Amino acid sequence: MIRNIIFDWSGTLVDDLPAVLKASNFVLRQSGQPAMTLDRFRAEFALPFKKFYDRHTPDVPLAQLEAWFHQEFSRSRASVLELPHARKFLEFCRQRNLRTFLLSTVHGDYFKTQCEVTGFDVFLDKPYTGVWDKREKIHEILRENHLRPEETVFIGDMEHDVETARHGGIYSCAVLTGYNTLDQLRAARPDVIVEHLGELQGLLEKHRFDFKKLTIPGETAEPPLATVGALIFNPPGEVLMIRTHKWSGKWGIPGGKIKRGETSEAALRREIKEETNLRVKDIEFVLAQDSIDSKEFYREAHFVLLNYVCRAVGKGNNVILNDEGFEFQWIPLKLAKTLKLNKPTKILVDAVMAKKPNPANPNGPWRKRG
Repeated sequence: MIRNIIFDWSGTLVDDLPAVLKASNFVLRQSGQPAMTLDRFRAEFALPFKKFYDRHTPDVPLAQLEAWFHQEFSRSRASVLELPHARKFLEFCRQRNLRTFLLSTVHGDYFKTQCEVTGFDVFLDKPYTGVWDKREKIHEILRENHLRPEETVFIGDMEHDVETARHGGIYSCAVLTGYNTLDQLRAARPDVIVEHLGELQGLLEKHRFDFKKLTIPGETAEPPLATVGALIFNPPGEVLMIRTHKWSGKWGIPGGKIKRGETSEAALRREIKEETNLRVKDIEFVLAQDSIDSKEFYREAHFVLLNYVCRAVGKGNNVILNDEGFEFQWIPLKLAKTLKLNKPTKILVDAVMAKKPNPANPNGPWRKRG
């Protein structure tokens, strides 16, 4: 039974990725190296920091690199925000009398400043900050706080966090809210991967804090789930594409589960509103798909996908993503196929491109294909 939780900070409880990317690119430019895109940075950033610096700036003294980093990061640290579900999960830990600790590379001064905004320090029994190699600290934390390994889990967003948990002989839980991609985390072989801390809370409650059950293949899988999703067209005939961490960072469409007592079209309208802030009209059914334990999805799942097309009400320029998506774009339908689409979305796009307009609805969603 889990009684102790050790948290990583960046990418697990707070979102500092934009600030860290900006500071890291400043370091690269000062070193005569080109700046990185977000995707490349997430793919190449590694802990301990020295591994990243040795790969890209091997001829610059570490002290200088760190000075440049802190010079730039201090200007952006106000942009660091708490991640969705983090506060609720910390409150949940306190309510269930779980002991909580922090093991992070974050500088102590930054941790203090960010806690002045988030107030997260009140939920932590003891923080360990400024730790470059967490593997060198984990046994000390367990010993100093009398933590039994079989009752302890380390939650983090990077391969290094998983390696640290394995080094300490404790459970590991990887979250998709931070720096490493799904493929990177899978390669590290954590005991459990969750989309966010809210999902982990549900699993702990469901299995009564027995983490062993979370590690049994298929134990956390749900029965087949009926879902809805749609290609949304705007007036120029472009379609909305969204990227999510849970589909391996690939492009897809908004949608989600149908609630009990809810019609599929009502579910579609609700999910689109929740995920994009858009209202839609001219909804038309296209096809149904099965997605069974897709390797693109972050966990085992069987979905029955009901796919539609529809039109955005208005110009479609008021898209606001919720915490499920991290990037969106409007793009002509033909060009959508040039994106790295998840497989169900690719099948839907192909079907829509091959479909003729409905003569009963000449103003339907795919009247303008773009």
